[in-house]
Amino acid sequence: MPNTNYGKRISASAFMDWINSYNDSSLSASSVPTDSVLAYANECNAIISSSLKRSIDSANALDSEKYFLSESLFIEAGLPSTNGSFLKLYPNHWAVLFRFLWLFGYSNNSESFKEAKLRANTATNKLVVLAQEYEQVLFVGHGFFNRLIVKELMKRGWLGSKNPGSGYWSIDTYAYPQT
Repeated sequence: MPNTNYGKRISASAFMDWINSYNDSSLSASSVPTDSVLAYANECNAIISSSLKRSIDSANALDSEKYFLSESLFIEAGLPSTNGSFLKLYPNHWAVLFRFLWLFGYSNNSESFKEAKLRANTATNKLVVLAQEYEQVLFVGHGFFNRLIVKELMKRGWLGSKNPGSGYWSIDTYAYPQT
């Protein structure tokens, strides 16, 4: 869980600053990996994460000396923003609203849904290559972007949950069927 304040209502204009702060935040000291995540990290041969600080902190919390790769290619799909100060909502409510608008084509100050899907395709290509090279990898990712990657994996015949967990430290496994 990122070290960020969710408890204050903010304007749409302030939401972009909140997102930037969220993206720059470190991992909360109270956020620790579950036993199942630690067990999987122990079994894997590589850990891959986005370049956001909280993802790198999460990968480091796994206390692993495995191959580690962190790239901006794997960051969360961006959220649009707008100017406006008349309405104040909690950050998680803004996030839901802007994600909904984003899915329907609104992408002001953000990559579009189409661009995010293209980036997910590229990220999936890279993860597949790394999985072939290292056999078992742990990907520390972000909720919505993970869903785009899973969709790409499914298109390519990989097996696993179609709806990846979205909670902090949730884990799902995906495998390419052996022939």
